[in-house]
Amino acid sequence: MSGSAGVWRPHAGASFGAGDEPDLLRTAAYDYELPEGRIARYPLDLRDESRLLVVSRGALDREAPPGSGTGGLSPRHLRFRNLPSLVREGDALVLNESKVLPLRLLGKKPTGAPCEVLLLRPAPGEGEVRTARRWEALVRPGSKLKPGRRVVVAPDLEVVIEDGLPGGGRIVRLETSLPVEEALGRRGRVPLPPYLGRQEEPGDRERYQTVYSRDPGSVAAPTAGLHFTDELLGELEAKGVEVVRVSLHVGPGTFRPVEADTVAGHELHAERWRVPEAAAATVRSVRERGGRVWAVGTTVVRTLESAADPEGRLRAGEGETRLFIVPGYRFRVVDGLVTNFHLPRSTLLMLVAAFAGHRTTMEAYATAIREGYRFYSYGDAMAILPADSEGAGAEGAGAEGARRSPEGGR
Repeated sequence: MSGSAGVWRPHAGASFGAGDEPDLLRTAAYDYELPEGRIARYPLDLRDESRLLVVSRGALDREAPPGSGTGGLSPRHLRFRNLPSLVREGDALVLNESKVLPLRLLGKKPTGAPCEVLLLRPAPGEGEVRTARRWEALVRPGSKLKPGRRVVVAPDLEVVIEDGLPGGGRIVRLETSLPVEEALGRRGRVPLPPYLGRQEEPGDRERYQTVYSRDPGSVAAPTAGLHFTDELLGELEAKGVEVVRVSLHVGPGTFRPVEADTVAGHELHAERWRVPEAAAATVRSVRERGGRVWAVGTTVVRTLESAADPEGRLRAGEGETRLFIVPGYRFRVVDGLVTNFHLPRSTLLMLVAAFAGHRTTMEAYATAIREGYRFYSYGDAMAILPADSEGAGAEGAGAEGARRSPEGGR
């Protein structure tokens, strides 16, 4: 399978909720207030010491998947190192092995004015990220960095603005006497999320990276994976869990809140995914044997759901996806989810609400706030347990109205 996975959107007549239930087509349904000081600006000393809030899929939602129960949220509070107690022998745990690159370049114009270039992806025809000299990029200040302008990052690295792109982006060219990978390693900075409110520090090169990252290309970490250690992965494999690796290169859109009033007014940027044949075969085998498929992070959910055929069989391949998952989406592959706590009004929170159920998700977030959990990239995690019986293929909990698979070709 290759090509582009489409954008799923509810049809215009879809109805979500009734009476005093929130309208799940409106962005305001995914808002919440986070008390000051609850953003984790630094990681814990030990990755797997993060807290883990455990809830059942659809626990508070009327249309829960069969077997998930509706007897209240009944959350459990564990440490991430306890994850193996939730995953069964014969299950699959799917990881995103994309690697964050130091793609943030700080420099000056020849006049001395400061400016910034964030490299996004190699320009068409450039090939591997390790060697690409022409890139799609975001620049700041955009009004000053027109085609033909230069940014001096260091004596051995300059950036030439070649052309503009729709939406304010740029095509830029790296001029350096060094191999590109070496130049970026020396002069680039890790593009930390802006909500951390700080610049890169020495420890971020290691900690804003999963221990299993190996496929360079992301501008943001697949943060649900930051909690894993080599020892924890070994414990899962020793238990008989199939650890599977796929890749989705995370773009800058992961930092963007949805500013439109309705979810239909928001457009996701394309992100590149890859599912190796061995990964697809393992997931298919696990499902055929009755095992559950756990996604580590929203990026894995979007990868698996983008690569699945209409019957839910995972296919090997690669392509780009703009798949935007909101309540009403019918999940075809994923049974359980490990995820961090996400920004309000974000597409990531909408995906979690589609999977777990809106009421379940928002009550879980309220519980996490009351119980002092740490939020966002360097924060704590949540495990959404699969349904005990039918599990995979169940519709998103709490989803009413439209029920259809992603449309192709966008």
